[in-house]
Amino acid sequence: MKKMKAVIGAVAVTTTMVLTQVSTCFGVTEIQWWHAMGGTLGEDVNKIADDFNKTQSEYKVVPVYKGNYTETMTAAIAAFRANEQPHIVQVFEVGTATMMAAKGAVYPVEDVMADAGEPFDKSDYLPAVISYYQTPEGKLLSMPFNSSSPVLWYNKDAFAKAGIGEPPKTWPELYEDSQKIVNAGYKCGFTFGWQSWVMIENFSAWHNIPLGTKENGFAGFDTEFTFNNEKVEKVLTDIAEAGKKGLFQYGGRRSDSQPMFTNGECAMWMTSSASYSGIKEQAKFDFGQAMLPYYPEMIDKPQNSIIGGATLWVLKGHEKASYKGVAKFMTYLSTPEVQAWWHQVTGYVPITTAAYELSKKQGFYDKNPGTDTAIKQLSLNQPTPNSRGIRFGNFVQERDVINEEMEAVWNGSKTAAQAMDDAVERGNKLLRKFEKANN
Repeated sequence: MKKMKAVIGAVAVTTTMVLTQVSTCFGVTEIQWWHAMGGTLGEDVNKIADDFNKTQSEYKVVPVYKGNYTETMTAAIAAFRANEQPHIVQVFEVGTATMMAAKGAVYPVEDVMADAGEPFDKSDYLPAVISYYQTPEGKLLSMPFNSSSPVLWYNKDAFAKAGIGEPPKTWPELYEDSQKIVNAGYKCGFTFGWQSWVMIENFSAWHNIPLGTKENGFAGFDTEFTFNNEKVEKVLTDIAEAGKKGLFQYGGRRSDSQPMFTNGECAMWMTSSASYSGIKEQAKFDFGQAMLPYYPEMIDKPQNSIIGGATLWVLKGHEKASYKGVAKFMTYLSTPEVQAWWHQVTGYVPITTAAYELSKKQGFYDKNPGTDTAIKQLSLNQPTPNSRGIRFGNFVQERDVINEEMEAVWNGSKTAAQAMDDAVERGNKLLRKFEKANN
């Protein structure tokens, strides 16, 4: 009898253990997160997901790399149509209007948080970041994640060799410094990455010039492009002339020009603040970052830059209970500790004031002077309708058009005025196409 009781007891214990394990296994809800972060950034994304998963046992965030920004957004749209969409997808800023128009597909993140009963205070987030992704009524549509702004990166060693004491503040100074740098034996003075974003979109915001009507698309789909103006044409003409003198070299539409800076060919590079980790890893010289140059003849002082990068959009179509896990992950993602770490290792700006203050307290900016340049640019002045950002439909395709026309300026086949007129004409056709498709 004693042996029988012992056997029954052992079976009962074993059964309980098995049932507990099975219950735990089946109790974990997977949350698919599709993203566009490759290389080192992809490893950082995996760390964020792994660290969140360790904080609780109900949900498991599974990050999946789906290619570059355009490929990731395209994959998510196709997956939604096939009812195989992820819970979360990372979409770059110029995809905002397209996502907003996807009626029935998007679950606004502010609603996600409210429905899950998760604490959420929009005042915690940097205004320059959050305003880009709000409806006209102020509802937050997607969660800011990897926000950046273009800055002027410069080679301190090259500056010292050329006898330049500090980075240029204006475009005339930049051209003068570029000549000194070339005279000192360097291949070129400056280049830039993401040329439409830096030289059209941010140049316009920095100089408080509208890129289009209807508050750059924020006030309605029936907008028209207006970047074929004298100020934009001037900067493009001046850059083209600098190219003829060997002061500027074009390196590609995205970040293709990075090696031109990190290998020491060009001493200045205007591109994303999020290039920090790559430059730190690759450059064999002392480097710094400064604010973008401006034309003093156009404006007394710069207005503010606008963000790039991407946000996390939540897609509908999953079990209601899983969205509670999505909300908890969004809360974790926004904590000062996570955001400060992400900001410091990548160069993306922290999305909350608390994360910025924590970085200060930790002495990050003292140890790495200039790494708060993007934050200062974004917060330089209260954004105007010209500098809040852009919200144009089909802008992914329109950027391709702008890039093509800018390349025609660099290769000398078109004047800046011709190229921008053509870009506006072609771009407006894409706007009308988007407007028609979305009423």
